[in-house]
This record gives sequence, C-alpha cells and structure tokens, in this order.
Amino acid sequence: MNEKNISAQVDFISVKFKNPVVTASGTFGFGREYGEYYDLSELGGICVKGLTLAPRPGNNPPRIAETPMGMLNSVGLQNPGVDAFIKEELPFLRKYDTVVIANIAGNTIDEYAEMTEKLSDARVDIIEVNVSCPNVKKGGMAFGTSVEGVTDVTAAVMKKTKVPVMVKLSPNVTDIASIAKAAESAGADAVSLINTLLAMRIDVMTRKPVLDNIVGGLSGPAVFPVAVRMVWQVASAVNIPVLGMGGIQTGKDAAEMMLAGASLVAVGTACFDDPYAPVKIIKELKEYMAVNSIKSLCELTGQLLI
Repeated sequence: MNEKNISAQVDFISVKFKNPVVTASGTFGFGREYGEYYDLSELGGICVKGLTLAPRPGNNPPRIAETPMGMLNSVGLQNPGVDAFIKEELPFLRKYDTVVIANIAGNTIDEYAEMTEKLSDARVDIIEVNVSCPNVKKGGMAFGTSVEGVTDVTAAVMKKTKVPVMVKLSPNVTDIASIAKAAESAGADAVSLINTLLAMRIDVMTRKPVLDNIVGGLSGPAVFPVAVRMVWQVASAVNIPVLGMGGIQTGKDAAEMMLAGASLVAVGTACFDDPYAPVKIIKELKEYMAVNSIKSLCELTGQLLI
C-alpha cells in the first residue's frame, strides 16, 4: 500500500491530531530547543513540561543519572509557574499547527483546580493532570496511588475546565485498572500512562545514592514492557481513550502500544538520545501501516489478537 493512501489522523476526546505521536511531559520543555531542529508542526501534539501554581526551582543536583536501557530523574518539576507559561510560552507554541497539552501538578486539590481554571481560560487544547504528586494534606502520599485521591482530584478539575481533561496515571500501584476506573467515574475524558517507575541507584565506591533526592523516576526502553502491559489492562477496563507512553523508541514500538489499546502515543526519553526521535517515529509508523495495509489507525488501536 502506498503511504499516500493511509491516514494517520486521530480524533481524541474531540481534538483532532494530524498523527498520533506527541511528546511526553518533562522531556520536551516548551518546545523551543527542539524547534531549532525541525518544524514543531510535524508533531501530533506537544505535552509541555509539568506546571505548578508557583514557579519551582526543582531539586538539587545530581538529579539525572543514566541506567541500563534508560535513565533516572529527580528534576523535581522545575518550571516557571502556570502564569508565566500562559504569558510567555503558550503564544510561542500557538505559532505551530500542533495540539498543545498542558500538564499540571499540585500538592493540594485547590491548586489543581486553580491551575485548571487558568489554563482552561487560556484555551490550551487539553489539560493533562499529573496525579503522581504528594498530597501535602494527607501525609505526602501521592494522589494517584489511591482511588479516593484520583477521584477527588479529577472531580475538582472537571468542575473548573472548559477543555478536555486527561489524567496521567502512576505505575506505582498494585491495580492500575481500578485507578483508571476511578478517573473515568469522576469524569475524566481520557487517561495517559505510564508515568515513571520509582527507582534508585547507589554508587558503590562512595556508598551514596547517585541522586541527591535518593530516589527518582525510571524511564526509557527498560520500562516499555511494563507500560505495554498497563496500557492493555487499562484499555480493557475503561471506555475512555488512552494515551500510551513509556520507553517508545521506534515506529514498531508505537504500533505495539496502540495494539495494546492506546489511541495516541507519547515519546519522552528517546528525545534525549535523538532530538529527531518523534518525527522519525511518525515516519516509521506510517511505513508500518503501509506495509501491513492499514489504512487508518482505528484498525490498529486495541486490535491485539488473544
């Protein structure tokens, strides 16, 4: 099949994507640096660096470490704050023909609600809610590790939004399907997964952790099989669409994630190794579709044969 006869377009929670490949939050900044390599309009969407209500300097270094088949990070949500993003970064992103997804992270439900209202009024295309953050009012346990926490955050956000909302799920749970169902029941338009896996490394010569924060998030090819499994479990459990991420490096990886049930895929750690990774994956996915006579991505998503 000729690539001209295939369609890589995706309708995702009433938002049209020219292709299913977006960049993962925290790995692409606000797009400015990558925009020096290629036209950002080639991307299906850009999920910006995680935003907090007030500016954050992030954690002390060292906060990134290489691991076999991946990396650890404890950057700590360094960002200029939601108001600065709306004023300085959003106008830049709007120059490009791509979907803009704003990722938000809060320590209280009120913070999530306030950021949602601000970003909704600014008319970002989608808001992605990072529930891997610590709930400071309940002892620091992450919102995303309990059904109650996810339900409360999602319900509060949905009351304030005028744009679609996607909840980003933590893999650091025993039953991710129940967490996804909680987000769906509270009104989420979609879910995205997986966030990073909690991990650590130790320098055996100094006997100290390699990260100043001691633990960090593991990402990269090492987590890909875990991500595929969790996407399949969630897609089988909910009736809302899924954005799949975690270790995607190639077009075939993207196809595998979509077969597991993802409608969109996000590319993250691969961007650090090769800034062109997202556009290469778009091209490779289209080539895969052509070779396998797949005219539309709806013929791929969730079509795992068991």
